[in-house]
Amino acid sequence: MTALCARGIDVQTAFDAGMIERTDEDHLAFATAHGRVLCSFNVGDFFQLHTSYLVQHKVHTGIILARQQHYTVGQHLRRLLRLMAALTPEEMRNRVEFLSAWG
Repeated sequence: MTALCARGIDVQTAFDAGMIERTDEDHLAFATAHGRVLCSFNVGDFFQLHTSYLVQHKVHTGIILARQQHYTVGQHLRRLLRLMAALTPEEMRNRVEFLSAWG
């Protein structure tokens, strides 16, 4: 889970948050409760969860999706930094961004 903030990226892994073995719904609820944008390689499930949130008029703090092993660590980070420079946390609210669009 990632918190977008003015000074950089504040990252908390699922392990550090004690969220291993929890459902996708739990991860998104945790991220939202803590003001974090969720970043995941689980593209299909989290896109479906985002759609479900919209239909149910539920709010989340944003989701960033990327295909696993598609980018090097450096490419992944550069794309995240471009996204951060372009969108505020408020603009990420109820939004899904695909890292592939930030190349």
